[in-house]
Amino acid sequence: MSVPPPPSHRADSNSASDEPKHLSDADSSDSVLENSDGVTQHDLATLRHVRDRVPWQAFSVAVVEFAERWTYYGTTNLYNNYIRAPLPPGSLDGSVARADRALGVAGALAMGQEKSFAIRTFFVYLTPFLGAIIADTKWGRYKTICVFTAVIFLGHIILVASATPAVLQKPETSLGLLILAIFVMAVGAGSIKANVSPLIADQYTGKMRKETLPTGEVVIVSPSITIESIYLYFYMAINLGSVGAISASFLARDNGFWVAYLVPTCVFAVVPLVLYGCRKYYVITPPRGSILLETFRVVCVCLRERWSWNPIATYRNITRAGFWDPAKPSSYNAGEVPAKITWDDEFVGEVHRTMEACKVFLFFPIYWLCYSQIDGNLGTVAAGMTLHGTPNDLIKNLDPISIVILVPIFERWIYPGLRRLGINFSPIKRITAGFLVAALAMVYSAVLEKYLYDLSPCNNDQPSACTSADGEPNAAPLNVWIVSGPYILVAISEIFASITSLQVSSRDRSSPRLTTMCREYAYTKAPKRMKSVVMAFSSLQNALASALNFALTAVNVEQKFEWLFASFAITATIFAGLFYWTFQDLDRREAELNLIGTGEREGFVGERLADHPEKSA
Repeated sequence: MSVPPPPSHRADSNSASDEPKHLSDADSSDSVLENSDGVTQHDLATLRHVRDRVPWQAFSVAVVEFAERWTYYGTTNLYNNYIRAPLPPGSLDGSVARADRALGVAGALAMGQEKSFAIRTFFVYLTPFLGAIIADTKWGRYKTICVFTAVIFLGHIILVASATPAVLQKPETSLGLLILAIFVMAVGAGSIKANVSPLIADQYTGKMRKETLPTGEVVIVSPSITIESIYLYFYMAINLGSVGAISASFLARDNGFWVAYLVPTCVFAVVPLVLYGCRKYYVITPPRGSILLETFRVVCVCLRERWSWNPIATYRNITRAGFWDPAKPSSYNAGEVPAKITWDDEFVGEVHRTMEACKVFLFFPIYWLCYSQIDGNLGTVAAGMTLHGTPNDLIKNLDPISIVILVPIFERWIYPGLRRLGINFSPIKRITAGFLVAALAMVYSAVLEKYLYDLSPCNNDQPSACTSADGEPNAAPLNVWIVSGPYILVAISEIFASITSLQVSSRDRSSPRLTTMCREYAYTKAPKRMKSVVMAFSSLQNALASALNFALTAVNVEQKFEWLFASFAITATIFAGLFYWTFQDLDRREAELNLIGTGEREGFVGERLADHPEKSA
């Protein structure tokens, strides 16, 4: 919880000399920064920045995410084997006989790697905008999360039914129920993802201020660093839930898939209990009209004036000065403002700034293409190695385990240490580093796959399904734990790129409507009431990556893994350079952009400007 500063540190809002000024407009080191509590330019440049206390409500939201992620990874971690591999000999539920567990892999539907990949990929984050729009127009974030929690729970029940021994005897029925379950859970997950991340940021309401520590040192209590810490621990909660799902691999192998799916369904029951118990304590933002829909309308009004069937001409028109003018009421004569324009010039300016912040999202589908390889393809790679009794889909849990271990190290030592040394490891630099580390993970994967091809008795012809003449698994003489390298590297890349994207999109607190991952950057740079727009675009990147992955289904086969991984490594490296080159100017303006749009104005979105003549001045 934020601590109010001593009176001597407060700016007198009635004093003309202390009138807040925007950072870029300040002409004196004594001018107070806009939306801060008595912090001047000189303070910002000379005092040490520290984080504020984190409210307990934020930790309760993290508990909700922990339980939800346990159930998510406790089911999705099993999809690859469930769909790809056949039922083990003599099994009715996918479990492996005790005598065969040193080499055998749990399986059920025997549809192969390509179909497994297509089914797992198709429904990822299906509805990134649905939850944001409903929260903004009807229910608010809290109620939207509660309703779609029930939707996800229904999907889990269907999933358990699809894996029961009786249903598995009818593979077509089992497959149909599985696809229905994935669809239902994707609707719920996409809608919740648009609201959970901003809900946790909403619980912190502090301002930038000066504070005197017990040692006598005067420091700046920084909301941006506080939000950074909140999201680091939020992401750690996500990955603790992922670690909790380690049991799923053993449950499937030893007891069958229906048991493995039932356990996370029971864990998910924690979510409604926590939400209900904390309902009176959350900072809850009611619906005030859909900022997201109004943003679309502003963009459409501007595009209508600039659109051309010639894509080059369209690009030039969009990037030309004055693109946003057709949506501004001030561009029209008095009494001639179109009825469809229900906003003011300031709202158009906020949309403009938000679109600039959301540009970071355009690069992230490539990052998630690299990340997606640890979800299924590397599990298939592991299935072709010597298991020594380790389930091949267990290794993927090294990613969340690494994050749980590394997040506190980064939050308490590495990032503060860099700040003490005067090194500005800004969000743009962190995201760039995340792309490069993800590329390194793909290089490791490509080299490993080359060795697997060379050492497998079946060469590059499906090493995961290689069997001896008597039908027994015939794995390559490579210990399965060698595949841990890419998982650990991807975990490091997530800390740099994914958590930063969470935080960038949630640092700025201009509206109760920001929604979810480049979240750190866009959340902090977009105006306050643009939060739901940013978070919806943030979730959309996962859907776009899923669509790209689905288009690559034909090359997601074992025979082509080596070239697939190498191609992703090259692409991620190129995009890292393009990303930094594109946003290096924003990197230099980091402090200034953090203060944009942090006022209390909620605007008059969805209402006629004429109904508020005071806004026309």
